Amino acid sequence: MSTTFVDLDVRPLLAAGDEPFGKIMETVASLGPGVGLRLFAPFKPIPLLQVLASRGFDYEAREIGGGDWEVLFRPSGEHGPVGSAEEVSSEGWPEPVRHLDNRDLEPPEPMVRILAEVEQMAPGEVMSALLGREPVFLFPELEKRGHRWMGGFDSDGTTYRLLVWINAKERVG
Repeated sequence: MSTTFVDLDVRPLLAAGDEPFGKIMETVASLGPGVGLRLFAPFKPIPLLQVLASRGFDYEAREIGGGDWEVLFRPSGEHGPVGSAEEVSSEGWPEPVRHLDNRDLEPPEPMVRILAEVEQMAPGEVMSALLGREPVFLFPELEKRGHRWMGGFDSDGTTYRLLVWINAKERVG
């Protein structure tokens, strides 16, 4: 089965001095089943490759000339939790025993605090955190440590709610 793609060219956004990450994630969230993203960028977007891999996308990147890149993101069928906080269900998860409010902190402080906190927690415990933005660089770090996570933005899009289940990678299906 071949993948159909939605095209997104972030080169004009970057040239105007805008941050394209929000537009990229908005486009990814709007993709239907079996639909991929064709991204055009003025550089190879290495951090984005990891973020979308954690969201269930395989990628193929190629330089298309003049330093520009085309990256094809195809759904792989394996993905972590995505969507809004209302769409993500914590059913089957224990109640959080620790709560952090990191909404007013600038990166990388929220990530540093969350990683420090999870190191102090016992296997099987759950932590909740409130953040002012999606912690995209935190997800691979949690995965590497064997923790399970889920999260999403509230319906107003201003608060990202994160749950982290300590050393539960194999426990949740």
